[in-house]
Amino acid sequence: MDTPDPLAALFDGERHGGAPVADPESGDPGLWRRRLRHDIRHELGTIIMLASAVAVADDIGETSRARVEQLLGETRWLDHLIRRLDEDGDAAAEPPRHPERIRVDELVAEVVTGARLATPHRVGLAVDGPAGRAWAHMDAVALWRALRNVLDNACRVAEGRVDVRVAVEHGWVVIQVDDDGPGFGRRAPGGLASLGLGIVHDLVSGYGGSLEIRTGEMGGARVRLLLPAAPPPDGDPVAGDPGAGDPGDDWRPHP
Repeated sequence: MDTPDPLAALFDGERHGGAPVADPESGDPGLWRRRLRHDIRHELGTIIMLASAVAVADDIGETSRARVEQLLGETRWLDHLIRRLDEDGDAAAEPPRHPERIRVDELVAEVVTGARLATPHRVGLAVDGPAGRAWAHMDAVALWRALRNVLDNACRVAEGRVDVRVAVEHGWVVIQVDDDGPGFGRRAPGGLASLGLGIVHDLVSGYGGSLEIRTGEMGGARVRLLLPAAPPPDGDPVAGDPGAGDPGDDWRPHP
């Protein structure tokens, strides 16, 4: 009779959604996931290193360089997500809450830049905050995930145009995404869109925000994320370096 392969059993348990199977050597149910995260981070580090080398190469054009730099940024976000899992551990019962003062307009611009490189549609961006800036207290990773879900949905169903607007209105930072698609409820695939918006609602409401869905002026869906506005750093609402702020406000992941 064949001897069962403990590694095969481990993967079978993960595939079939059963209870976590203990590592065959240590008996620790969480060890396999920690080792897997370690390997993922190692592979992401390799991709970051290779993409960084291509980004500074002399034999690529500006368009290709922009795409490589965006790929590099997306990979760093993935690395940041894995690091967050490591920090919060396997036993966390609730999603992490790490609110900090962030430049919402900068984060939105970064996500829009990625969308422009990944879709044939026109993706517009307008910022109506004071001096083109909008601040909120929220975890940057949570907001990145929420906006990516909304913008990916919009780009997937749009006919040719998606507009993103950031504004400060009555104590709220509003991120508005409009598309010229068929409208919410007539989208395909609807199940995926509904799941994404459920994730968005949970991420935003966990920081005192809210999610609104309605019909927009272009005939498609209008999705609005409302976040409680935060005051800007001292002396930074209008003048000074656009990137100025407290050292603790630097949420951008680095390799």
